[in-house]
Amino acid sequence: MTGVKTNERPGTKAVLRHYHMSASKARQVLNLIRGESVDLAAEILNGTEREAARVISKVLASAVANAVHNDGQNSDDLYVAAAYADEGTTMKRWRPRARGRATKIRKRTCHITVIVDRLPEDRLERRLAARQAAGTQRSRRVAESQRRADQQQRGRRRDAAREAEIEAIDDEVGENEEEIESTVAVDETVVVETDIVEEADQDESVSEEADQEDAKPAKAAAKKTTKKATKATKKTTKKATASKDDDAESEEKGK
Repeated sequence: MTGVKTNERPGTKAVLRHYHMSASKARQVLNLIRGESVDLAAEILNGTEREAARVISKVLASAVANAVHNDGQNSDDLYVAAAYADEGTTMKRWRPRARGRATKIRKRTCHITVIVDRLPEDRLERRLAARQAAGTQRSRRVAESQRRADQQQRGRRRDAAREAEIEAIDDEVGENEEEIESTVAVDETVVVETDIVEEADQDESVSEEADQEDAKPAKAAAKKTTKKATKATKKTTKKATASKDDDAESEEKGK
């Protein structure tokens, strides 16, 4: 028993007739979307850079619209059940060639048919399970991202609080430093005054010592002069006493 023919597949179809393109070019694109879901087929056609892809995407959209509006189907549950291209009429033209001959020009056309139908139950169940898994994964990712965002926000708050504490401490330290600088300035003035007084005392002591050192040779010279003077006076007194004695002796002798 033969299977169901392609044009007898159950489902909703859309047909484009007498399109000016060869059937072989259209079949190359139709082979890409056959058996795929409607969403995936549309993505494949949007990413295919061929003229047939643009035309077949319009036929696919028409088939989906027919299934939704005429048969009451859900567009998310549809897939491409069949897609084929039949040869249409071929227009024959002639081109003159050398030696009086003529060459045929075949301008081919095709009939593009796309049939969409509801997915089987097993595929729907698998897709539903995959979507639920993706949803749970997405919810997990969202929860994880929210948790990271909350952690970052708490970290920002902690950083802001720390910065506020640091600023308060810096202000207190600045005030303390100003007080310390003022007290240090007063102490420095006192120290400078004491240093000046000490330097003045040291200068006076040094000057006194210098004066004493300068006075030492003068005292020595004065001592020497006094010693010489005493020696001279002693000699003169001796001479005077000796002359007196001689005069007395001479007077006694004269008597």
